[in-house]
Amino acid sequence: MSDNSLKFHVFSDERFVDLNLYQFGYEKCEPLHSYGPYARNHYLFHYVISGKGTFRSDKLYEITAGHGFLIEPNQITTYFADENDPWEYAWIEFDGLRVRESLQIAGIGINQPVYTPINAKAGALLLNEIMYIVDNGTERPMLIIGHAFIFLDQLMQSSVTKIKRTGKRLRDFYMKEALSFIEQNYQNDVSIEDIASFCGLNRNYFGKIFRDTIGKTPQEFLLSYRMAKAAQLLKETKLSIGTISTMVGYQNPLHFSRAFKNIYNCSPRYYRQI
Repeated sequence: MSDNSLKFHVFSDERFVDLNLYQFGYEKCEPLHSYGPYARNHYLFHYVISGKGTFRSDKLYEITAGHGFLIEPNQITTYFADENDPWEYAWIEFDGLRVRESLQIAGIGINQPVYTPINAKAGALLLNEIMYIVDNGTERPMLIIGHAFIFLDQLMQSSVTKIKRTGKRLRDFYMKEALSFIEQNYQNDVSIEDIASFCGLNRNYFGKIFRDTIGKTPQEFLLSYRMAKAAQLLKETKLSIGTISTMVGYQNPLHFSRAFKNIYNCSPRYYRQI
């Protein structure tokens, strides 16, 4: 945090799988202040408090106070403040199992990136949750994640593009079964065929509904889940890297180190040091 016009926090706790935060902050921008072109690894949401600016992906969107915009993972975007009335905004970067479906319910995504609240009060409630996280970023991780869930719920409930859901879907049951199986068996030598078979589904069909619901292939999710567990063990225990490798399903420590580096861009040993 450098001054009153800028606040910034990095959230580095890997325990939260359903919804996790990565960084969040606030900035009162100078005229024509810009960011990009750049691609994020996670979802990034900005809420404009005052002023206005332009968000550019495949189209140009002018975003004014009381509205927001969403950037999806791997989407290349640029955004910049207005020359005469530069925006002031708060942002939050997040991801997790429940995020993709929640954003679909909110009706916000790569084809409709602009958030418009149903009324000013609803937008203010959303901003309150973002600012609570920004202003209390060093508090207990569980408390911050609790407010992140409230933020996500308010985003869904307050969006004018919200899609109404009716009843439970069969795929929700299958996903609950699949995630439960992964949680209980990630340390074993399990395959995608094993997970699909446990759910009683054809492998190809299982892979399709998993990706549609979670936003990752089963292989990508299983890898991310194992590495998140490994990162937690590296931070919270003194177990050897070889032991941790076995505990997350890798009999070969070298294969584990390569997989870990693909996710965290550093070796397990270096991750523990920093």
